[in-house]
Amino acid sequence: MTTLDHGKFSRVTTVFHSLLALTVFLLFFTGYAVAFNDELWWLVELMGGNTGVLAVHRVAGFALIFLTAFWVFYMLLRVGGSVSLTEVLPTPGDVAAFVQDVKFAAGMAEERHPNARQFAGYSADEIPLLSYVGKGVIAIFAVELLLLMVSGLLIWQKAMLIDFYNSPSVVIAFVTFHGALGVIMLMGVMFHTFEHGFHPAFYPVEMKAFLPKSDTPEYHGDDGGAESVTGIERLRLKPSWGWVTNVMGVLTIIGIVSILLTSMSYGGYPISRTLVFGEGSLLRTVGVNIGVLVLFIGLFLSMYGNVLRARYMRQRRQEARTAATDGGERE
Repeated sequence: MTTLDHGKFSRVTTVFHSLLALTVFLLFFTGYAVAFNDELWWLVELMGGNTGVLAVHRVAGFALIFLTAFWVFYMLLRVGGSVSLTEVLPTPGDVAAFVQDVKFAAGMAEERHPNARQFAGYSADEIPLLSYVGKGVIAIFAVELLLLMVSGLLIWQKAMLIDFYNSPSVVIAFVTFHGALGVIMLMGVMFHTFEHGFHPAFYPVEMKAFLPKSDTPEYHGDDGGAESVTGIERLRLKPSWGWVTNVMGVLTIIGIVSILLTSMSYGGYPISRTLVFGEGSLLRTVGVNIGVLVLFIGLFLSMYGNVLRARYMRQRRQEARTAATDGGERE
């Protein structure tokens, strides 16, 4: 382990991240099982048919609303901590970082802006907790979640919408809008899985998303006393990283393109009471199922990260007991 693996977030944040991931994955599985029921018929059957899919989708939707409300109040009411609401808002330094990054990519700047630093070549203290890219991801994700929750609740109460607007077309518009947001968010989650699960420095799991800062040491004894060094120079690529990353990259692109094309051919995302199975396409079916496979891999990596966290914490407790037995000294 290097300091690149050190958690930067609190215990509540890491638990919230895992619960949010589980909820979002459930919403994807159930939502797309309804939307693409001809291609994902096995998911419909796995969850007990139409009634079961819709029930799980709505339960996951309310869980998402609860988690989001909890997180907002937690961020507003907490005292201290590593991140507050004000720290996720963009600053003039973030704008300057974006401009300098564009210049750096075009060969017009010597280095990246300090607000955009990641890992290579910098010490741990020089790496910002949230770069402008991270803040942008949080902002986009927050807006998407809000719009998805509002549109989902309105679709659920479609009778009220029809009575209020005196037009069934409004419900169809909200359904289509809800589905379009789902596709956008799906692409983000797929790329997020690929980026953080197959980053060469963290493959196969980015542990700092699962290990809270309070449970990781400030530095490691084999760092030579350099507490601020990231240790990236000591990393070695796993032999399987190259081919696994290439395969996952191909699967991610195929999944995203297939779901985009299928959504356009279906012309909407009807979450109806009765599933209507239409005429399918072999290539479309394969592509959509590849997309769902990528989501399952993301869910697996999230669960695997929590397993590794539990294993790491158990190891720390055993080391602490051994140290106590030896009179506070480790061999």
